[in-house]
Amino acid sequence: MPQPHPIARTPSAYAYPLLIRQLLHAPLAVNPEQEIVYRGQLRHSYWTMRHRVGQLASGLQSLGIEPGDTVAVMDWDSHRYLEAYFSVPMMGAVLMTVNVRLAPEQIAYTLNHAGVRLLMVHADFLPVVEAIRDQLETLEHLVLIGDDTLAIDSAPLPDGYAAEYEALLAASPPDYAFPDFDENARATTFYTTGTTGLPKGVYFSHRQIVLHTLATMAALASTPSQGRVHRDDVYMPLTPMFHVHAWGMPYVATALGIRQVYPGRYDAEHLLRLIRDERVTFSHGVPTLLHMLLSHPDSATVDLTGLKIIVGGSALPRGLAQAALDRGIDVFTGYGMSETCPILTLSQVKTTLRGDAATELDVRTKTGLPIPLVDLRIVDDAMRDVAHDGKASGEIVVRAPWLTQGYLGNAAESEHLWAGGYLHTNDIGAIDSDGYLQVTDRIKDVIKSGGEWVSSLELEDLISRHAAVSEVAVIGIRDTRWGERPLPLIVLRPGHSVELIEIQEHLRDFVRRGAISKYAVPERVLFVDAIEKTSVGKINKRLLREKYQAALPL
Repeated sequence: MPQPHPIARTPSAYAYPLLIRQLLHAPLAVNPEQEIVYRGQLRHSYWTMRHRVGQLASGLQSLGIEPGDTVAVMDWDSHRYLEAYFSVPMMGAVLMTVNVRLAPEQIAYTLNHAGVRLLMVHADFLPVVEAIRDQLETLEHLVLIGDDTLAIDSAPLPDGYAAEYEALLAASPPDYAFPDFDENARATTFYTTGTTGLPKGVYFSHRQIVLHTLATMAALASTPSQGRVHRDDVYMPLTPMFHVHAWGMPYVATALGIRQVYPGRYDAEHLLRLIRDERVTFSHGVPTLLHMLLSHPDSATVDLTGLKIIVGGSALPRGLAQAALDRGIDVFTGYGMSETCPILTLSQVKTTLRGDAATELDVRTKTGLPIPLVDLRIVDDAMRDVAHDGKASGEIVVRAPWLTQGYLGNAAESEHLWAGGYLHTNDIGAIDSDGYLQVTDRIKDVIKSGGEWVSSLELEDLISRHAAVSEVAVIGIRDTRWGERPLPLIVLRPGHSVELIEIQEHLRDFVRRGAISKYAVPERVLFVDAIEKTSVGKINKRLLREKYQAALPL
């Protein structure tokens, strides 16, 4: 079959590879004096950031780091992390972001699996590194990140450390000549935090990160008002920077040239103070963090009006969304996964759906509309599309130019991920006539009771609307009669009490409205002090199933 002809190229024409360094051109030209703030204690401009990016690359080169080498970071959310987001990939090396919440043996596994040659580690994590140091097979250099804002520690370095971060930058020239290279070169690696098996490494190229940045920018800027991010915003992440590039938002914020605030270690009181003092207007995080901010005693003294927050990682409960809206927060859902870089959808409210509070709440808590360049389908077991009527459900499969092309060093799992040429999310969902996706459950979390499918996410959303409920997780527990039954685990609001029958009657009201089947109403609930989470703040349903199945009779 005849093929299209490639465009003719003038010998002197510049091909412009899509490299991470290209994201710096516009902010340095348009807003070079814009601030980057760390913990409210350090402030410097984009010019200074670019200067330090060059110094970091020169310093890493002086320690023998070359293109293709892997450099890892263990730090809190900081200006230093932002510098590494750019400097390490820009010099042709690979940035590995270490999940500091993993167990030490898992951290050792990921560092070895990624082939890390140099590790930059914050002083807070020195005990972890020392505990696993003799297990690290490829590590050659350690760089200490001092615990002060701008530490150039004159005290002797710990044994085996090559330099302190700020001292390394101070001794290194800023004029590193960042080269052009293949845009498909690997830029980053990090490890999924699945609840079973060893962590799996996902990886992304320069081209993928640039395209994800551009598409996310386009989606966030495409709405007239609700959910819109623009140059006058002030950005602060509530997602750890080790997790999926903090959802890619630091790249978006930098490309837009907006003011950025990095909080360091997360603490609700500190975060609220930064939101107030630095006038933060845009953030993102998991439901747990939003709940933590809203329920903190200091929250009542902080005006949150106008703050835009994308909530992802797990479903946004309707009750939590309403609590945020009541405080003036423009809250809406984002959806993706580690393997998808991550943004696939955003639940911005179409203008035609604005005006009615109940409708808007429904839309904000949906999974969202695909952002530009995302080909998202709902399919049955034979990979056939199901109807977009809001009722027919199937697995969510997806294509986009920024999806990981596999798991690092794991061909079998990579093929399983990409079976049929689409990335399989293992999420079940439906798409309505307005184009909004709604994830109804994880394949492994859906509950089959007496032949009826019960959505744990749907039950969580409905139970969260009860005035006494602070947090809720629903798991499936084995049952000799029905196969499985739903078991809600409920954390009550301070000063509230409620009985099982009240939760049941609350749900029966939704049965009478036709929202759920009568089979979804549980025979029992457990009131708990806390709900276990994964290292990135998601509800750990595997652990909950193991814990409570063992404690309860069949």
